[in-house]
Amino acid sequence: MKRRIFDSIYYVGACDKSKTLFENLFPIPSGMRYNSYLIDDEKTALLDTADEAVRDEFLQNIKDTLKGKPLDYLIVHHAEPDHSALISSVLDIYKTATLVTSPTALKFINQFSGKDFTDRTKTVKEGDTLSLGKHSLSFIAAPMVHWPEVIVSYESATHSLFSADAFGSFGSEQGSLLFSSSKNRDSWTDEARRYYSNIVGRFGNNVTALLNKAAKLKIEKILPLHGIIFDKDCDFAISKYSKWSSYTPENNGVLIVYATMYKNTKYAADLLSALLCEKNIPNKTVDVSYTDISYIISDCFEYKNIVIASPTYYGNMFPKIEQFLSHLKKSAVIGRRIGFIENGTWAPTAAKNMKDFLADMKADFSLPTVTVKSSCDENCIKQIENLAAAIASDFS
Repeated sequence: MKRRIFDSIYYVGACDKSKTLFENLFPIPSGMRYNSYLIDDEKTALLDTADEAVRDEFLQNIKDTLKGKPLDYLIVHHAEPDHSALISSVLDIYKTATLVTSPTALKFINQFSGKDFTDRTKTVKEGDTLSLGKHSLSFIAAPMVHWPEVIVSYESATHSLFSADAFGSFGSEQGSLLFSSSKNRDSWTDEARRYYSNIVGRFGNNVTALLNKAAKLKIEKILPLHGIIFDKDCDFAISKYSKWSSYTPENNGVLIVYATMYKNTKYAADLLSALLCEKNIPNKTVDVSYTDISYIISDCFEYKNIVIASPTYYGNMFPKIEQFLSHLKKSAVIGRRIGFIENGTWAPTAAKNMKDFLADMKADFSLPTVTVKSSCDENCIKQIENLAAAIASDFS
């Protein structure tokens, strides 16, 4: 299908709604969109390919858009297989096309494909340009956003940033391509934050470096490799990335993450939530046993305060809590205030183990620890009241 976005830029990507896990790890209940673009000018350029899962639709979209014209360039911004799996197929069909990518990306492409495309490749670095006629692409290095080979490109005629995985999101947006036609800004924010925090999150400094380069450009459109295309309100997307890359919380409220075996730790978490609600402090409770970790990591980027509640298990923390904390450390989020609730019948040690596990995080651990001994008695309730009061002191 030929699908014009604006000017001479066409969408040739596709959405896979059959896949349930992205990277065989992250839930994608509404599927995943693999974006690819074609510029039809004096020279034609295909910007990135797609995942093997959408092969037939993707190749047909290119054919329908070119309508018999040759393909002059295949530009690869990012060599990860969800965008590069069909490079060989494209170059086999369009035998005179030149591959344009970074030197490191070429190495990765050759490794993944088992072929050597060196003789068909024009390698580019930051500052290089590629003229297509009316349209011209300027290349910008974006190492570790989120792989080392990544480049992005800026198209000067339409003031468009082809941003690779930056500004991408999970989901398919129910067929909508453009932000101007998207019905729910919050749905993009939630799925873009989940994508960013789990996949790009630990590389905040690298993202900030890219944003600093982007600040020097007039950007009116952002075209990422996943999710919605920003045909307006680019400042909104950039402001979100600025917060996430600097680990600035969007919500001063409290995220309560808990595990429970016999509902006693859940009771403590729910009591804390109720007390915070009475103080008009926004909060959210999450059970790690029933919520995928990718959603919880996204919440950790959103909230300033995090309280983690765990039973003691074999003298340590509950296994699902340990798994969550391992991912939290890998995300490299900083600047959070973190408190602990532990439960133990004869030797409660979960809080010490949790705090020791997170000791090298740049976090504030000054909140009082709550110790539950089997179930919440009057002493336990008093401790939770004290914890709620300590959290509330930051809101006065």
